[in-house]
Order: sequence, then structure tokens, then C-alpha cells
Amino acid sequence: MAATPLQRRLACMAVLESRWSTRRREKGRRLEQLGITGSSKVVDAWCIDDVLATLIQPGDRVSIEGDNQKQADFLAGALAQADPERLHDLHLLISSVSLPVHLDIFERGVASRLDLAFAGPQSLRLAQLVEDKVVTIGAIHTYVELYARMFVDLPPTVALLCAEGADEDGNLYTGANTEDTPTIAEATAFHDGIVIVQVNKIVDTLPRVDIPGDWVDVVVVSPKPYKLEPLFTRDPGKIGRVEILKAMLAIRGVYERHEIVSLNHGIGLDTAAIELILPTYGEELNLRGRIARNWVLNPHPTLIPAIESGWVESVHCFGGEPGMERYVAARPDVFFTGRDGSLRSNRVLAQLAGQYAIDMFIGSSLQIDGDGNSSTVTAGRLAGFGGAPNMGHDPHGRRHGSAAWLDLASGEGANRRGRKLVVQLVETFKAGGTPTFVDRLDAVDVGEQAGMPLPPVMIYGDDVSHVVTEEGVAYLYKADSIEERREAIAAVAGATPIGLRHDPQVTERLRRDGVVALPEDLGVDVRRADRSLLAAKSVGDLQAWSGGLYDPPARFRNF
Repeated sequence: MAATPLQRRLACMAVLESRWSTRRREKGRRLEQLGITGSSKVVDAWCIDDVLATLIQPGDRVSIEGDNQKQADFLAGALAQADPERLHDLHLLISSVSLPVHLDIFERGVASRLDLAFAGPQSLRLAQLVEDKVVTIGAIHTYVELYARMFVDLPPTVALLCAEGADEDGNLYTGANTEDTPTIAEATAFHDGIVIVQVNKIVDTLPRVDIPGDWVDVVVVSPKPYKLEPLFTRDPGKIGRVEILKAMLAIRGVYERHEIVSLNHGIGLDTAAIELILPTYGEELNLRGRIARNWVLNPHPTLIPAIESGWVESVHCFGGEPGMERYVAARPDVFFTGRDGSLRSNRVLAQLAGQYAIDMFIGSSLQIDGDGNSSTVTAGRLAGFGGAPNMGHDPHGRRHGSAAWLDLASGEGANRRGRKLVVQLVETFKAGGTPTFVDRLDAVDVGEQAGMPLPPVMIYGDDVSHVVTEEGVAYLYKADSIEERREAIAAVAGATPIGLRHDPQVTERLRRDGVVALPEDLGVDVRRADRSLLAAKSVGDLQAWSGGLYDPPARFRNF
């Protein structure tokens, strides 16, 4: 008997239905081939090679958790040992290319394309591999940009993640270093990708559930705990007079002047110096309670004296910091912690808070040109720039007012709007006598050599509101022309090629107009810039300030 029209219609719909679930069926096929069909998700570490070879296919887009601090290093190492005859042409998404093994994957022919945000520790090697055509760069992103694309045009086929612990059902506990894990897991799991997680241990009961088990497909106990880098720890013993002078200029010329309440500090000795003179120099200026109360920041050990002195109301963290766990747990009024006492960090939400909820971003750079453009990508070094472009720009989507934001307001009527402070805090010359201020960013040539559509500029000059050097402060937002911005930058650029072209008479005019301020204009006594202003002069002092709660990593135990 011939099929009826309804039967033909139903048969056609059944065929069409399969078109809309190709990823889901492919995921099921791979998991079934591995023998995982809904029972235990835990596999043995010794069989990880077969697990990856079964669940990852040539051409897949694979996200490897490699952020600033924590690394899915066991899984990355296993992927680097894959047979390139069997597994090749992978497209890797790695927010921070931090480990040698990340690039071993490319050298062995397992992967060919890379999208990243930062590659500081591997920047030299990555630049060489790009030049040798071993690695093809999709783009150098900001952190939020890369994670956002995982929900748009770069959803991972497979994610290789790490966590502190898991239970038999695959529920994960990430502890203080939650960071990127939930975001990558969600982007993968809810687009029918496969989530594989290395954990430090399997337990019956987790302190808290940070990622539910139904987002997770495979769990493996790593032979050793995942790598965790104390990236945000700075030894006060390495802070010298120049850093302290810049800190004094920043506090008087920026923090105090604009009443900066909410802020982010970049990594480095410059901002560590600011944190350490808040309880001394800042106290002298009667600024406690008026500035630097709400922070978006990793738990910097150098912030301990300011916290203990009552300067800090809240800190929301991108990630954790080894050694700060007990201290953070003991200060729940300041940090965002769970019932178990451990920190709940979140890199994406912290980046968004740093973009829209703070008054100021202050950080450093390797090079700045005469227009204020900056980059950490220099000749032979493809470092990337992490989250600085997210926080280091004036977000036009902001609508809430604050004293600092409104202090930089411009326009009239419906066109009136505030402005976020984006501050470049740099020394005119870096170690070895290399100038920070240059006529042309190396990033321009690096971008051309790598075939990038745009130069990898970290922060664009028109977003920069202030430049602070040991010479003084340039208030770029006050400049009434591009030429005057250039003159203001030159006035504080010291004996660099940019600075040597400044006109002393023009600088005097800029000082009178308030576009440039030298130390004497700000009431900063240069002679006081010495280590006596530091609230803590060593890592041992930081531990003492914490009441013994701070447990410095071994490499910093020099006391």
C-alpha cells in the first residue's frame, strides 16, 4: 500500500530532524566509543592517551584551560604526546599560553591554529613559531573577547579543564581558583561539546559545587596537582626609590585629585608600591575612607597592610593567589568567599566589573608611542595583553555616575557623559636602558610580519586619560588637540626619543594650564621617595601584617 501524505510528511520530518542534532549525535558516538554512556565519568590517568585520541578528532576546536595562573597541564601534556598521524590540524583556544607544552603541541604537528589572549612566558618562542609558519594565529584577544567568541563563532568541540576536586557524579569544586573554568565549561557543554577535567582528587562530598556534574563528561585524577603560578606576588624588597616616587605622584596627582574609590591595579612593582604606601603616605594625606575602597583585583599580598589598616572595603578577584588562601578565608567581609571559606573567583565577571564598575584602571606597558598607544608586543616577543584592553578603555556603555567618572565629564545636554580613568604608570626607561617611549610601536611591525589585519595594540591612546612617570603626570583628557596630547606625553617622557623633543616653553604653558604636573606642582617632595614609606619592606613583613595567615610560596621565603 502506498504511503499516505501524512506518513510521507512524518518520514520527511524524521529525516529533517536529524539535521538539527548533528553535534549531539557526534558527541554521543564518541562517548559511546570510549565506553562512557552515563555511568561513572571517572577514567584512569594511565589511559588518558586513548581517551583523548577517541574523544578528539582531527580539525577539532579544542580549548585548553591555561589562564594566568592555573593550568590543565596533565591534559595539555597528554595532548602533546598524541600521534600526529592520528590527531592533527587542531585549532587551540588557550587564553594564556604559559607552558612549554602548549607550544610542543604545535611543534609535534598535532595543532596548527591558535587563538589566545596572552603568552608572556612563551612570547619569544611563540613569535619564532609564527615566523616559521608552525603556528597560525587566529587573533590575539582580550580575555573577555576570547571567552565571548566561545559562545558565538568559536565554540569548543572539546574542553580540557582542571579543578581541585570532583565526586563520582562529576560535580566539580574549583576552590579559590575558579577563574575561567565555569565559562569554558558552559560554552562547551551547552553546544554539545565534550568537557574533560583533570582534578587533584575524587571525594565523596565536595566543600561546595562550583560546576554541576551534568556539564562534565570525563574526569581524570592527575598524577600530580595542576600547576598554579603565584603570578601576583611581588616582593617589597625589590621596590626602589623610583617606584615609590611614581606611587607618590599617582596618589597625589590621580587618586586624591579625582577621588578614586573603585579601581583595578595591574601587575608590577609600580602598583605594589602604591598599595604599600597607602597606610603611610596616604594616611598622612588623610585619604583613608576617601580613596581606594573597592577593588577588582587578585588577592595581592602587598594589599595586606592596606586591608589591615582599614583602607579596603571589598575585593572581587579574577583568580586566587597561592599562599593567600587562609588570609582570604579569614576576611569574608572583604573578599567574596563561600560557606567553606574559600575564595570564589571568576575571571569573566571580574573583567566585566573592571570594565564597567570601576572608576580607574592603572597599569604599565612595555612601549608607548607619542600618541599614547601602548603594547606589550615587542620585537621578537608575541606576548599578547590579557585583560588590560578590557579594563584599559572608556566603556561607552556605562551609565552610572561617580565622583571620579563625572570629574572627567564632557559635553552638554544629552551629549554630556562621564569618563573612566585609564592611567599608564611607567618608568621612562626599562631595565638595560631601553626606552619605554618610542616613535613607533614594535607591535606595528610584528603585526605585519604575522599577517595580522590590525597591529596588536594593547591600549589605544585615545582611551588613555593620564600618563604617570617619574617625571610627572600628563593629564591627557585635558588636552584640547592631538598635538597638545603629544606635547603632554613628551613633557613626562624624560630623556627618551619622545621626551627629548619636548619644548621647555611649551611644557611651562602646559603646567600653567593644568595639562602637565611635575612633582613640585603636586606638592610631592622627591627627597621623601625612599623605602621608609613602605608599610612592609619584605615578604616577611607581609606575613607579619597578616598575623601569620599569609603563607608565602617557597620562592618568596627570603626572610
